[in-house]
Amino acid sequence: MTETSVEPASSYTVTVTGYGSGGDGVGRLDDGRVVFIRNAARGDVLDVRLTKEQPRSARAEIVGILKPSPFRIEPDCPVFPQCGGCDFRHITYEEELETKLRRLNDAIARIGGVSARASEILRTNQTNGYRNKAVFHSDGHSVGYYRANSHDIVPVDFCPLLKDDLNEALRNIKPGGDITLRSGRNGLSQPLEEELDGLVFRISGFFQVNTGAALLLYQKAREYANMSKREALADIYCGVGSLTIFVGRDAGHALGIENYPAAVEAARENALLNDLPHVEFLCADAADWAPVIKTPYCIIVDPPRKGLSPGAVRKMLESSPARIVYISCDPATLARDLRKLSGYSVKDICAVDMFPGTANVECCCLLVKE
Repeated sequence: MTETSVEPASSYTVTVTGYGSGGDGVGRLDDGRVVFIRNAARGDVLDVRLTKEQPRSARAEIVGILKPSPFRIEPDCPVFPQCGGCDFRHITYEEELETKLRRLNDAIARIGGVSARASEILRTNQTNGYRNKAVFHSDGHSVGYYRANSHDIVPVDFCPLLKDDLNEALRNIKPGGDITLRSGRNGLSQPLEEELDGLVFRISGFFQVNTGAALLLYQKAREYANMSKREALADIYCGVGSLTIFVGRDAGHALGIENYPAAVEAARENALLNDLPHVEFLCADAADWAPVIKTPYCIIVDPPRKGLSPGAVRKMLESSPARIVYISCDPATLARDLRKLSGYSVKDICAVDMFPGTANVECCCLLVKE
């Protein structure tokens, strides 16, 4: 549906009743249309001006706060909300956690048609200084992040989300092209190393940007998988193999499946590094992989944001594991895929606050064969 910009016009009074999936405050106009408002907080009464309109919805900017929400706080970052990196630096952390848990449970119920609910959101309570990776942009004159909903540069010389060594590096970056920095247990270096629960991983591809929260997520996946040395594990979309290794150390045999050759090579090196010869990796598509030694007791999936491919769903159902552990960075995608996994029911689900300060939420779901 076409979205049209509107010229500055008379303002509207809106009460914010919740949040959209991207973190914008949500309310209703007098004509019944839903309106999305950046930097709004649940409970705010706002004077707003419409910036874009559709027949059933609109976007607006805050002109004034008539009555502040009890959850509203003063942002602790001078470039918020101009910078597009954070969504929730203007509300309490308790409110942020509540809205993430509500978002997950709403999606599971409304889209997935599932009665199970996540009762907890795992977190480290380290809301700043947690990011081990940052991507900076430059226009040739300044270095920073993209402005919200644009490619304009917001100059920054300090980001509260970043680890100390990344902020130190940021202060020394010269304007030029884009630059990606990572920090691990061995500092800013190549190859980068990270440690989780006594396991060491050399990172050459995707790895969670919040190491502490990643440990909580992996521990929950290990609990859900409930492996023993009598059983086999398959991990689809395994990347550099960190989750395969973390959970697969409990299994008799573990197989990670990934279609990116460089990631598979890194995964094999990680298995050798941790002396786990029973953990193997196969370069193959999620829909086309050879079975493990025996029918897998558990299949773990951590697909991209778009979710499981039809072929992956078919292969999982053909493999008929007793358990499926589904890790997702998008509750709506998870909910849609749950409907496709016929013959399985949701046994448990939890959220993980992998990205404090943002609207993103990670989730981990256990399905068992009916």
